[in-house]
Amino acid sequence: MEKIKILWADDEIDLLKPHILFLEQKGYQVSTVNNGIDAIEKIEKEIFDIVLLDENMPGLSGLETLNRIKIINAHIPVVMITKSEEEHIMEDAIGNKIADYLIKPVNPNQILLSLKKNLENKRLVSEKVNTGYQQEFRNIGMSISDRLSFDEWCEVYKKLIFWEMKLESSNDKSMYEIFEMQKKEANNLFSRYIEKNYEYWLSGRGEAPVMSHTLFKSKIAPHIKEGQKTCLILIDNLRFDQWKVIQPLIEELFRIDEESIFTSILPTATQYARNALFAGLLPSEIEKRFPKLWLNDEEEGGKNLHEEEFLNDNMKRLGLKSKTAYIKVTNNTFGKKVVETMPNYLQNDFVALVYNFVDMLSHARTEMEVIRELADNEAAYRSLTLTWFKNSPLFEIIKFLAEKKVKVIITTDHGTIKVTEPTKVIGDKNTNTNLRYKNGKSLDYNAKDVFVVKNPAAAYLPKTHISSAFIFAKEDKFFAYPNNYNYYVNYYKNTFQHGGISLEEMLIPFIVLTPKS
Repeated sequence: MEKIKILWADDEIDLLKPHILFLEQKGYQVSTVNNGIDAIEKIEKEIFDIVLLDENMPGLSGLETLNRIKIINAHIPVVMITKSEEEHIMEDAIGNKIADYLIKPVNPNQILLSLKKNLENKRLVSEKVNTGYQQEFRNIGMSISDRLSFDEWCEVYKKLIFWEMKLESSNDKSMYEIFEMQKKEANNLFSRYIEKNYEYWLSGRGEAPVMSHTLFKSKIAPHIKEGQKTCLILIDNLRFDQWKVIQPLIEELFRIDEESIFTSILPTATQYARNALFAGLLPSEIEKRFPKLWLNDEEEGGKNLHEEEFLNDNMKRLGLKSKTAYIKVTNNTFGKKVVETMPNYLQNDFVALVYNFVDMLSHARTEMEVIRELADNEAAYRSLTLTWFKNSPLFEIIKFLAEKKVKVIITTDHGTIKVTEPTKVIGDKNTNTNLRYKNGKSLDYNAKDVFVVKNPAAAYLPKTHISSAFIFAKEDKFFAYPNNYNYYVNYYKNTFQHGGISLEEMLIPFIVLTPKS
């Protein structure tokens, strides 16, 4: 392995020979100079991994030298060493982005610790993460081979997200590949679990987890009280891992009272899952209660235009009399307008805010080449979510709610998965276009890749024709037609989609927040 190269600039460098020998014995290569001008010349001619810089040198001072070094190489870490503890010197050095600050006299171990912190930190963290995951790999593997309950599947998923986010910062690609294999295996077994239990849950014969249509009654309604202002924020398409990346920003403003997971209904698509959430009813029940408002896949028109009516009807059935406002943000311009008008909305006791940006982002991931490049993997997708959130009107709204001491509930209607494997399907001209589920008659498909609901009524789904059925893609599969097969595969592979069965689409966050005092 190539030695780490250190440049040490100090006007008393001869007195530091014992320190230099110590570092060389530890495997570092140390070059020395006794003034700032020579340090700058060295930086211009050679590549160094780090600079140790005395602040108090004759001629060009340490701070002046630091400025010149940063002009030549803005990214090289510089450790400032000084006798002075004056605040303005520290502030100037920190303002120039020093990597560390040591007060003389320094001993060799202090310097060694600073080097490890600044140069080997990533490697040491990576090694620790890899060792930790190796130990956890066996535990996760053993747990997912058992017959898990819903709550146990939630815990497995949380562990997978934890290790995925840890490992993505590691340079060990082979370890991340092992993780991806384990996650794929987990999704395979989770798909079997859903296939076995989904219709059973809906039949009422056994205990079901909290699902889209029961979430409002069981988890949201208890927080809605007259006189206590509560805001429900439904961020469409928000996965649990995306919640985890924005969580630190939220925690600066709120205390997390509850962080839990519930399951989306099938299809994990907005027109089904979100309507069910607000209506407190399953799709076929919504169709029966609101025959003029519900539209099936093959019918023309918007499928999510009546959420407010569904919500008001649901609240009436639950006996909730709180003054309610419903807001749907579908673009950034309207989001900014909502920031300005939020005081007016808070004249109500309960505000339901639907924010569509994450959903638009995931669809844009398919449609726009720029987004494809920005979010070409899971880590980039999370990073893009965080960047958007930091600069979004939604974050401004949340800050305002914290300031006004409003209780906030954050949730979603479904998640999304990066699809990688095509599976062929054939349907008639009325079959819907979603890549993760199909609803139609005379569907031809690969049975091992899908969960089939031959009788839609059993899954409380609308039955558009006598012979109509639903099929749901499992794991990271996506449907492609034999006609133009290569086009579909090349265009949609490695894009983020929803509608089917996976941990990412179905196991979604429910968060209750109380403003910090």
